[in-house]
Amino acid sequence: MTVLAEPITPTIGARVTGLDLRQPDDADIEGVLEAILEHQVLCLPDQHLDPESQLAFARRLGAIDVAAFGPKHPDNPEMTVLDQTAPRGQGADAWHTDNTYLAVPPAYTILQAVQLPPLGGDTCYADMYGAWDALSAPLRALLDGLTATHDLTKTLRQAIADGNSDADLGAMQAAFPPVHHPVARTHPETGRRALFVNGNFTTAIDGLTPTESRAVLPLLLNHVGSPPFQFRHRWSDGDLLLWDNRCVQHYAVPDYTDRRIMHRLTIAGDVPR
Repeated sequence: MTVLAEPITPTIGARVTGLDLRQPDDADIEGVLEAILEHQVLCLPDQHLDPESQLAFARRLGAIDVAAFGPKHPDNPEMTVLDQTAPRGQGADAWHTDNTYLAVPPAYTILQAVQLPPLGGDTCYADMYGAWDALSAPLRALLDGLTATHDLTKTLRQAIADGNSDADLGAMQAAFPPVHHPVARTHPETGRRALFVNGNFTTAIDGLTPTESRAVLPLLLNHVGSPPFQFRHRWSDGDLLLWDNRCVQHYAVPDYTDRRIMHRLTIAGDVPR
């Protein structure tokens, strides 16, 4: 089946209508997977999935990758519940890719709006293919083949301080030591290169001196959110967004004080190459 995906920008994002994710057939799933490879982020409006239906859809895409920390749904511990009224500084309001502290980060994130504030709470998405391609040839030559260190410490420490995790920091650091991923990874299905450093988990560029890393890494992190690479999604009740963490970063705008509840699932990925 060819899923009808209406592009949101020339490079990233598409709106998909006409699918009921409570009962997708094999052709629907195949169409969704084809569309996400082309558009990187899909918005599927008016889904209103209960947690069990969202889980069932997620399992059609692959194995669920349970987040190591963060508040979980009481009846469905595979699902992370983002329930916030004061989101500023809690980690999502920085450009990032989900869970790159893992040796095998997730391939996809599935996020559904459950309760929204009257105004605000948008999510921005950025195209990391475009971010890599837009770097100058000399800078790409410097970075090509280098890895970067990814570490959960900063983000988990903040989650504990905000009361969003009861994890033991030392135990988590032992269970999930720093890992090293390519600065630019090759997508396993499209073959395209994507910038793969983010502000929540990337701490240094390997092989550079500390002074060099402190100069180059912030440059890349500032580059990630450049307007030509992004679009901003204004949520509506029942929206479900699916995106490819291998080539997309996102930023949750912390401009609301009324309650915002989102249900998140991540799908297991592959070792970045």
